[in-house]
Amino acid sequence: MKIYTKKGDTGKTGVIGGRLDKDHPRVEAYGTVDELNSFVGRAIACLEDEKFEDIVRDLGEIQQHLFDCCSDLATVNPKIREYRTKAKDVEKIEELIDHYDQETEDVEYFIIPGGDQASAALHVCRTITRRAERRVVTLSRQDESLNAEVLRYLNRLSDLFFVMARVCNARAGVSDVYYTRSKKVFRKTKD
Repeated sequence: MKIYTKKGDTGKTGVIGGRLDKDHPRVEAYGTVDELNSFVGRAIACLEDEKFEDIVRDLGEIQQHLFDCCSDLATVNPKIREYRTKAKDVEKIEELIDHYDQETEDVEYFIIPGGDQASAALHVCRTITRRAERRVVTLSRQDESLNAEVLRYLNRLSDLFFVMARVCNARAGVSDVYYTRSKKVFRKTKD
């Protein structure tokens, strides 16, 4: 089997249920999620130390779910195939956020991306997730049948990357980088 098909030479690409221009909002949406998945792989490569085994495991599972999100976004007609991203996937991300957040100090100031290499890589994942989320919002205005769970998943996922980035710094003994040119913007919460 050859890798190149030449079918995209005219600026069109195949999606589940048809062909679209390569700059169509649907292609932009799942393409950005695909880009995110690549950067999650890059973040995993920064986490070779065994103290990050749990994060590596969870990021590997997230990569599988991101493929599901791409598949859902690439489906032009939900009658062709059932959506793969479900509410339970969003709930799992929320559980992970709560779990990892227990390892970090309360946030009082905005955090500037940086610190440990793995933390910085996860902050890149967080910002790409936000861009993917914006692309999905744009697409959702054109397609009401879009799987709403993908948008919810991406929204929670960016929060998880933020928390994981902070955990990586904490486990590496590196301080978060705070934006210090403002007053405290977050208040401590009561349990």
